[in-house]
Amino acid sequence: MCGLKKDSLLFAGKKAIIFNMDGTLIDSVGIWNQIDEALIARIRTDGGSGGEDVQLQRDMLLRRFAKEANPYVSYCAFLGKTYGCAMPAEEINALRNHIADDYLETVVDYKDGADSLVRALKVAGMRLCIGTTTRRRHMDIYRTKNRNIISKANIDDYFDLIYTQEDVREKKPNPEVFLRIMNELAVSPSECLVFEDSLVGIEAAVRAGIDAVAVYDRYSDGEREEINALATWRVDDYRVLIAAEFE
Repeated sequence: MCGLKKDSLLFAGKKAIIFNMDGTLIDSVGIWNQIDEALIARIRTDGGSGGEDVQLQRDMLLRRFAKEANPYVSYCAFLGKTYGCAMPAEEINALRNHIADDYLETVVDYKDGADSLVRALKVAGMRLCIGTTTRRRHMDIYRTKNRNIISKANIDDYFDLIYTQEDVREKKPNPEVFLRIMNELAVSPSECLVFEDSLVGIEAAVRAGIDAVAVYDRYSDGEREEINALATWRVDDYRVLIAAEFE
């Protein structure tokens, strides 16, 4: 694998490739479900014993709280009220972060083939960026402590720009993160390509005028029809994409 194929369609004319993080570059959505299940088990006093669809609940609530200063504190306030916990929302959020740290440092890894694609794109001269709603403290764990990621394609070695939740005012599906990246790199929408796994990410790319690649993640199956309708391209397996696009 030494470069892009001359007849590459996906990357033709592109200068900047923008990746989402959770569910797109890294296989982490299911891990966040495990984290929230563990959190609920720790805080609940309502006599329940699980069975919730934590991902559906989390996604719905984070959409609802998207314009608030810290959507995750509001999410944790909801969890406290729902499961009978008297802890302040900030303390529940801190507990969630504490539970998460070990998972993010030792369990999270690149999706199959994602690290190979990152390396190949860098060799091909692309500007690589991350535009994510992942919190900065979590990104810092991936950058500096997660040996799975560091050993395969160290984020700081391959990515020119990293925009996290704290770096924008508006969350996806608002296109702010993509507009800011384009402005900083001085590139046009036609010179960019966005890789996203979720509907809100695809919507944000479309609103920014950028071609969107829908990366398959089973945790987005509930929105699969809408995702596929909006995306310019679909990728089910990075390894198949690499074989098709690189020599």
